[in-house]
Amino acid sequence: MAIASLSTPSFSASFSCKRAAESCISNRLTRFPSVVFTRPRHHHQHCQSLPCFKPLSVASRLNSSIFCQNGVVGHGGSPVFVKLPVDAVGPTAGQLRRRKVMEHSFRALALAGVKGVVLEIWWGLVEREAPGVYNWQGYMELFTMAKRYGLKVRAVMAFHQFGTGPADPRWISLPHWVLEEIQKNPDLAYADRFGRKNMEYISLGCDILPVLRGRSPIQAYADFMRNFRDTFRPLLGVIITGIEVGMGPSGELRYPLCPSEKLTWAWCSHEIGEFQCYDKYMLASLNANAQGIGMPGWGNGGPFGASNLMQNPDHTDFFRSDSGTWNTPNGRFFLEWYSGMLLLHGERICKEAEAIFRGANVNTSARVAGIYWHYDTESHPSELTAGYYNTSSRDGYLPIARMLGQHGFTLCCTGFEMQDAKEKKRNPVSSPEGFLRQLMLTAKVCDVPVEGENRATIFDDESFQQVLKMLKFYSSNLKRHSFSFSFGRMGKNLFDERNWLRFVRFLKQMADANIFQANLVFKDAMNWSSTTSGVGKIGTAFAFC
Repeated sequence: MAIASLSTPSFSASFSCKRAAESCISNRLTRFPSVVFTRPRHHHQHCQSLPCFKPLSVASRLNSSIFCQNGVVGHGGSPVFVKLPVDAVGPTAGQLRRRKVMEHSFRALALAGVKGVVLEIWWGLVEREAPGVYNWQGYMELFTMAKRYGLKVRAVMAFHQFGTGPADPRWISLPHWVLEEIQKNPDLAYADRFGRKNMEYISLGCDILPVLRGRSPIQAYADFMRNFRDTFRPLLGVIITGIEVGMGPSGELRYPLCPSEKLTWAWCSHEIGEFQCYDKYMLASLNANAQGIGMPGWGNGGPFGASNLMQNPDHTDFFRSDSGTWNTPNGRFFLEWYSGMLLLHGERICKEAEAIFRGANVNTSARVAGIYWHYDTESHPSELTAGYYNTSSRDGYLPIARMLGQHGFTLCCTGFEMQDAKEKKRNPVSSPEGFLRQLMLTAKVCDVPVEGENRATIFDDESFQQVLKMLKFYSSNLKRHSFSFSFGRMGKNLFDERNWLRFVRFLKQMADANIFQANLVFKDAMNWSSTTSGVGKIGTAFAFC
């Protein structure tokens, strides 16, 4: 596909709702550098459902010199990206959904000072029908739209499934031809000790085996990224400034300890999860490693007594704090092998991505799961079943951070809005803040930049302040802080007047170079005057035109 050379410096967009825009200017919380309002010569067509005012043309230069080009490191503040809806493109990769809504939403984000957007590029849509046949059309339209409004794009190479099944309106499966191969060979999917299959992501046990019509999964992922690079080469480093590489379920470097939809409430159910090592490829690797150390009996499967049926880990033989077998030679052998296989999987993908995007002037990143609901136990059982050998006496994230640092990757993680004080009321052994502090300290030790994200969609001041608190923790004693934040996700609730105003104020705080010395506790209630409410009107108008 031929693509013209593109440039990015500024955007020019026409907005309706004059009164709202003028009140936006008067609000000091939403005043950003180099924003100029001028009257255009011609009127534009307005939404029938909204009052019609004389349109305004907004010229804004968003790419301030305080940020580096990839939108990660800066001395003036921390850039904020907004994650687009999962189904922004679909049900095929050639179809951009809600084009008009997306246009107006991009205008609002650009005006507010958002650095860019995060967009999942779904393997199951692009290479849907046949291996090596790619359709990027819908994504091309979104990239062009982002360029029009001066927004950067972080593209997520999404090699996983999304949704609960075909009945889910946002369902995105693996490519159809991959599902056909899994049907022929069910061991391409992860399996737990009960034989239950997980189809969210191909088992890493067959990473380098030619099980996908002559290609290995790693080769298929690499070919996908290479075709993306060749197709969008003129945009790389200009519009597309970040590439997040998916490495497992939900795009995270982990095993599917349980179906991903259960992780949205796993903190409440105290979900331990199951070890995913029972497909024939994982069992063959485990057996070979056990044979290699002269302990063949250790290679027959996962550990005994690691039951997810017992929601209290202290009621299990393997995970209990007092004399649990996780801390025996057999247990340590298994956990080192299990986490080592995950690390090897990440290493393989990092090597491919590093080679493919070398010289493209994009920031590459990978995601670690935020599994915190057993963090204050000795064994950290849910982290162990996810593949993170992290316990009270062992740092399981240090090897991952080192691996990412060696390949120039940024570390991504969710949960930056979560607070121990709230979570411990539901589950006394959880600690989202403790988990994040460990992860960020590890990243600092390894000199790895961090991309934060909220776990659930948030609009309250307390959650935004928690993000700022964690940012302050990470940035302390760093000469050049390297933190950015992705807000997930964009939807109609973001453009609710009150939510929009809170969000814009959060953007202002993230962009403020003095935020790290500021008092992070708001003492004054929000001012709901007419001069501030215009921001919400603009957002609402753009979102629903």
